[in-house]
Amino acid sequence: MSNRRQIIAGNWKMHKDNGEARDYAAKFLELVGEITELDMVICAPFTALSVLKDELEESVVHLGAQNMFWTGEGAYTGEISPRMLTDMACTYVIIGHSERREILHETDEMIAKKVKAALNAGLKPILCVGENLNQREDGRALATVRGQVERDLPDLSPEELRRVVIAYEPIWAIGTGRTASSADAQEMCAGIRSTVAGIAGVVAEEIPILYGGSVKEGNIQELMAETDIDGALVGGASLDAEGFARLVRNALG
Repeated sequence: MSNRRQIIAGNWKMHKDNGEARDYAAKFLELVGEITELDMVICAPFTALSVLKDELEESVVHLGAQNMFWTGEGAYTGEISPRMLTDMACTYVIIGHSERREILHETDEMIAKKVKAALNAGLKPILCVGENLNQREDGRALATVRGQVERDLPDLSPEELRRVVIAYEPIWAIGTGRTASSADAQEMCAGIRSTVAGIAGVVAEEIPILYGGSVKEGNIQELMAETDIDGALVGGASLDAEGFARLVRNALG
């Protein structure tokens, strides 16, 4: 067990209206309000952030967004700036999720600009990297993920890198019910850490690396036991407040 701070982040994706978000926050806080051994993050749709700010701002649960744009303001219809997120009490933001890479064609160049802008605004980026099934079956999984890390984290100082969180999400395991074995996940997370070490040396030992991809309350403990896995980015299993609270408790062992 390292001394890196463990993080369990829930990604609601495109779920929950404001009423549902408010009910969830009240119930979740009731169940986990005394937990301080790890960081809990709810990454919600932009529309729910104001409601969640009201419910969670002074609590142990951190708020995160699922995306942001890379400039402070301007003629970018439909986009959200880093300052808008900090105004909503966000401390984290997911960047480069595979769904945005695959469906919305975000490039590594765009993602790198978002990471830098998040850091400049005082946000902690949760940078998502991961390979698809073809890349894994062709033996290119590690090379693919290493390339993403190198392209998405260019020209950052050690101080900036210390505030980055990386989430390894094998695309073939997201929402499919398939999970990488804990050994596979550990191998890839160790590869990510060695890649960061190549960029920034010993700072790599301080960076939390999360696993994401069909994480559930039944497999979180096994994943968290691995040396280089410091938490999870949880999709579907974060949508039910009681189930997510159980997952958090299981993560504590």
